[in-house]
Amino acid sequence: MARNAGACLVCGKPVIYFEKARKMECSMCHGVFESHASCEDGHYVCDECHARRGIQVVLEGCLASKEKDPILIMQKLMEDPYIYMHGPEHHVMVGAALLTAYKNSGGFKERGGQIPQEEQRVFENALEEMKARGSEYPGGACGLWGCCGAAVSTGIFMSIITKATPLTGKSWKLSNQMTSRALGAIAELGGPRCCKRNSFTAAKEAVEFVKKKLGVEMELPEKIGCSFSDENQQCLKRHCPYHRG
Repeated sequence: MARNAGACLVCGKPVIYFEKARKMECSMCHGVFESHASCEDGHYVCDECHARRGIQVVLEGCLASKEKDPILIMQKLMEDPYIYMHGPEHHVMVGAALLTAYKNSGGFKERGGQIPQEEQRVFENALEEMKARGSEYPGGACGLWGCCGAAVSTGIFMSIITKATPLTGKSWKLSNQMTSRALGAIAELGGPRCCKRNSFTAAKEAVEFVKKKLGVEMELPEKIGCSFSDENQQCLKRHCPYHRG
């Protein structure tokens, strides 16, 4: 199965966006939803159908990974055909990769104690919570809501590891600061959207933020290179810091 280059999962034609949401039937599950997007031929795939297989790939890959670098974790996951060029699966993937790198860097040892089985249980529960929260964030929100899901995913990650709720103090602050920092870095690069560029940017900001605020040191590559430029019709090319061209 070839990766989908940001086009319709049904026919492969370009996806178009509408200013006002329309009622549409998902071509896969046949549920009816309000959506701002379809392909040129009118095909629509809901977020759940679009992301379901990809999210499963993310969880399985993260559970098996020993990497301390979230970028390397994501790059490996992105090679799977069910991680599409763009899509809401990235809203789970960024936070899941960060949780994995955080765990492999010793981040869960305090919460899991020195018992490996307990540490693993804490990690697995965190991944399930990341899946649940990240799956609620809709595709296309970067443009339609002005808040990219990759940035939100870092905030969810921070919320999970610090046990933030709407009623906490420091952890609430850290979670919102994390989203703000990632979103600012993503916005600075400009549009149009690219789920790969935004995911790399958000994860990089999170690694630096966690080191500064929590003292856990994950790893990052010396240089981040993107191998997906040819699949993105809106690629910024030389204006993207990860472009290899």
